[in-house]
Amino acid sequence: MDTTSDGIELRAVVVVEGESDQVAVEALAERRGVDLAATGVRVERLGGAHRIRKFLETFGARGDGSRLAGLCDAGEEPVFRRALERAGFGSDLTRADMERLGFFVCVADLEEELIRALGPPRVEQILRANDDLHRFRTLQQMPAWRDRATEEQLHRFLGSGSRRKIRYARLLVDALDLDHVPRPLDRVVAHLTQQ
Repeated sequence: MDTTSDGIELRAVVVVEGESDQVAVEALAERRGVDLAATGVRVERLGGAHRIRKFLETFGARGDGSRLAGLCDAGEEPVFRRALERAGFGSDLTRADMERLGFFVCVADLEEELIRALGPPRVEQILRANDDLHRFRTLQQMPAWRDRATEEQLHRFLGSGSRRKIRYARLLVDALDLDHVPRPLDRVVAHLTQQ
């Protein structure tokens, strides 16, 4: 059986698309008082949704009994679904079937979920506290973004710039009211930490 970086027996693996998703999952677990490594849970970043198939082939071949979970964007749901079906997790899987397996889908993507959970005014406060509000205001004045909803502007802003999405993943999760965590993020962490 594999072990975590701390030498603890690996009990569960959650696969996510990218680094910002990994940071968000780890940050929420930390806020919930769960030491993922100490409980034998590893968050595995795929580096793109299409790598899920190869990961499932490798993971399934290990046969070590570790549980598996995942988090993906709505646009990548078909990729995850097909990979799960090909790996023998079921056929004609619905979103409910995927959730029973531990795979949860964000409405658009995790950043959109976090913006919606916090609301634009709170996200703008976080930008101000991190000296980025003036950069966001510049984006808002650009012709292509001027007439868009604030939520869309925030989503674009967080997705642009060097590692901004990764940096803000933790900041946004840290600002969440723990009673109002986006469902996919909340459920994947709960699934991972079930005994």
